Amino acid sequence: MIELLKIKEARKRVEKVAVKTPFAYAPILSKRYSCDIYLKKENLQVTGAFKIRGAFNKIAQLDESQKKMGVVAASAGNHAQGVAFSANYFKIPATIVMPENTPLTKINGVKAYGAEVLLYGSNYDEAYLHAIEYAKEQNRVFVHPFADEEVMAGQGTISLEILEACKDIDAVVVPIGGGGLIAGMASAIKQINPAIKVIGVTAAGAPAMRNSFYLGRPIDSTDVKTIADGIAVRDTSKITLDIILECVDEIVEVDDEEIADAILFLLENQKLVVEGAGAVGVAALMYNKLNVENQKVAIVLSGGNIDVTMLSVIIEKGLIKSYRKMKLVVTLIDKPGSLMKLTEILASVGANIVQIGYDRTSATLAYGDANVSIGLETKGKEHQERIRELLTKNGYRFYEES
Repeated sequence: MIELLKIKEARKRVEKVAVKTPFAYAPILSKRYSCDIYLKKENLQVTGAFKIRGAFNKIAQLDESQKKMGVVAASAGNHAQGVAFSANYFKIPATIVMPENTPLTKINGVKAYGAEVLLYGSNYDEAYLHAIEYAKEQNRVFVHPFADEEVMAGQGTISLEILEACKDIDAVVVPIGGGGLIAGMASAIKQINPAIKVIGVTAAGAPAMRNSFYLGRPIDSTDVKTIADGIAVRDTSKITLDIILECVDEIVEVDDEEIADAILFLLENQKLVVEGAGAVGVAALMYNKLNVENQKVAIVLSGGNIDVTMLSVIIEKGLIKSYRKMKLVVTLIDKPGSLMKLTEILASVGANIVQIGYDRTSATLAYGDANVSIGLETKGKEHQERIRELLTKNGYRFYEES
């Protein structure tokens, strides 16, 4: 494990730039799941994620000749911003290699700190291999996002803040991608209080570290697919796995539907914007993956740099799943007054139309008919049932779009 002294030394460096993020009690989650839940809000960090801690700690220790040449990193976004911020702080060159599908918000965030961005590959691992070669060619220091002791020590500073805020915590829940965050945090926790349980959470679409943990050896995935792009790591690092096997008690996984529900819950109930990777701990709690009843539990919200387009999709799907929105396609006789009659019927039951489209040319329609696609704001499952019953009672043919 990473030595506690090294983590404490990292804190002295990191506190120059990193925010001591809020560690706050979450009453709604606590009441709902019969435990005391505290959220460590790294989504409110300077760069929007915890990664600044490890990146800054690493770059701060480079010698002057290394700083002069500059640094290279590979990242899906958050480590990239951490490295870019730190390089800008020390006024040294930085080049970040990012996967081609990286959200625009993360690319722009990196460029805003003055770093050069190179887009390469379909996932982190392909970007990583390219970045390694680029660093060799340019004779620059490669700042690894997780498999580096100084980086892990920087991430471990989060544990020091949690344990200072709540000494009698029973469990800490941490997202896992490459494993640097949980390796650093678990190292600190187990040296301060070995009785505290450390639980990791992976995305089902990026299962490499969880599979490796339970088999006790590195197992790589063939590919990754998850909305939690910050933990979408295909291959397992032996460096972080060894520490995880030594210090972590359990690893659970959540799928994209569960992650999306957690993002929406945090947005609505905690007023927090959290990215997919940052929401996996809450998702694990919400879907009963954690056995923490009657315990004090800290959940790390590792980042908040979610792509706005992805957030809008999550909100839209969430409204449909929670019966607050429905999409109907209703067949009408294509004549004056037909649409007005339909809208009057919907208004009579209190359904608010938020979107409407009219199609009379579809090849599946009989001549003289038209399809009206309607988006409705609704007030729950029973309200939607009343809408269906009323349409059926009035002789309408319709179907629902998911």
